[in-house]
Amino acid sequence: MAFRAIIFALLSLFISPAFGQTETAPILDKVDVVTLAALDKITTQLSTIEIRQDETVHFGTLEITLRYCRTNPPEEKPETSAFLEITDVGHNNQSKKVFSGWMFASSPALSPLEHPVYDVWVKDCKMVSGPASLPRE
Repeated sequence: MAFRAIIFALLSLFISPAFGQTETAPILDKVDVVTLAALDKITTQLSTIEIRQDETVHFGTLEITLRYCRTNPPEEKPETSAFLEITDVGHNNQSKKVFSGWMFASSPALSPLEHPVYDVWVKDCKMVSGPASLPRE
């Protein structure tokens, strides 16, 4: 019986989570991030915007939300696509959904945002680890 107790005590040292382990950073989920190009046709200002999945970013009077993005693996035909929801808040704060659907990097004219002031198109999609939102500048 004493032999079993000694074996159990030794095994518990090796199985114990505190034995021989150093503190590690918490495991963070991977999140989709899309890179968009956005053009203000009035000012001719071209901007690059990064949006994490389910995050909303403002560009002019637009609110752009990424729902999903995907890039084909290297062995397939190159294609990056993103499902975006775009709302125009306007200057009088009356929201109007102006786009909801897939945009494709290889064919921006296939499913474009049709807006008199702004153009938005997909450039890239990637997966990143980190907090739920990107740091703001």
